[in-house]
Amino acid sequence: MPSTSVAALPSRLTLVEELATPSELRAIMPLCQQGAALIANTRNALAQIFAGNCDRLALIVGPCSIHDRAAALEFARRLNVLRVRHADVLEVVMRAYFEKPRTTIGWKGWINDPDLDGSCRVACGLRQARELLVDINAIAMPVATEFLDVINAQYLDDLVSWGAIGARTTESQVHRQLASGLAAPIGFKNGTDGNVRIAIDAVKVAQQPHRFIALGDSGRPASVETSGNPACHIVLRGGKTPNYDAQSVDEACAQLLETGLAPYVAIDASHGNSGKDPFAQVNVCSDIAARIASGDCRIAGVMIESHLFAGRQDVMPGAPLAYGKSITDACLGWDDTAHLIDTLANAARARRCIRRPHGTRERRRQFAGPIDPFHLTGENLERTS
Repeated sequence: MPSTSVAALPSRLTLVEELATPSELRAIMPLCQQGAALIANTRNALAQIFAGNCDRLALIVGPCSIHDRAAALEFARRLNVLRVRHADVLEVVMRAYFEKPRTTIGWKGWINDPDLDGSCRVACGLRQARELLVDINAIAMPVATEFLDVINAQYLDDLVSWGAIGARTTESQVHRQLASGLAAPIGFKNGTDGNVRIAIDAVKVAQQPHRFIALGDSGRPASVETSGNPACHIVLRGGKTPNYDAQSVDEACAQLLETGLAPYVAIDASHGNSGKDPFAQVNVCSDIAARIASGDCRIAGVMIESHLFAGRQDVMPGAPLAYGKSITDACLGWDDTAHLIDTLANAARARRCIRRPHGTRERRRQFAGPIDPFHLTGENLERTS
């Protein structure tokens, strides 16, 4: 696309580069029919899990950020083996993040700078990100991503089975509006300080219809109206202190109930819950698994940051990067990841045995008030054989 100098304009812009419109990029890299079916089925499965209608556990696993196509595809293939193995109790989705929110400065992600050198070839980044998501879905591995730039969302949202609104943007009105119009279930993370109320408020807002200005598929600004997204939920990601523990889940679910929302949460094992120590995710997940195995049904999802190899690395000019290792936050390696997935799957099976002692299937009919987190029975459950 052509670049235009804007030196004559009364602004501080130094360059304007025209990009393909969302509809043009979708036409160049369309989603195959099988991929579309996978995404629709995964979105529905996740929505049922976070509504309390399904006792499977949602698991969002993958690198802190994507920077290498080959490594991402290898991770997807490995993860898909475990997705299939544990499909009876887990809904496994691959974390594929192309945008990185920054507290100060730093690499903003593959879309913004796909060459990792500050050249910021955004047009190339958008194409590569879309192409990778198309290819990952084509191998039957659904993906999750964070929606950071609301314009970028228009280029990728049809390829995403689960989306996150991060801790730094959960309070943002434009992100709440965006979530209200997305087809995928959306998890709102608590604030960086640990404030859960802002995530609960965000869910409440995003479930409602909104009217706002957005970029249409044609690339022209448009006034759009959304129907609201009923599949929004909160993600406990820690803050100044961790909030994956039983008391924190109790408090979060109590606030959800007070707000009229269903008491189901996802827990991010990384970030504030791990103290940014990737190996602490093992202890976090072990604790979560023990509570799931004991019958706690309020934990509907878990997020894990992992890569092919553990740790992280810096991008150094002229120096080759180690394959399969993060260039942003440090991650777990594959062996630890596979072990945690097996552990969480076994915990979900144990929970099912407690919840279905006679082989019956339980389905949440409609939330009607306070419930025992370990025994969903009576007025709040409908049993079907």
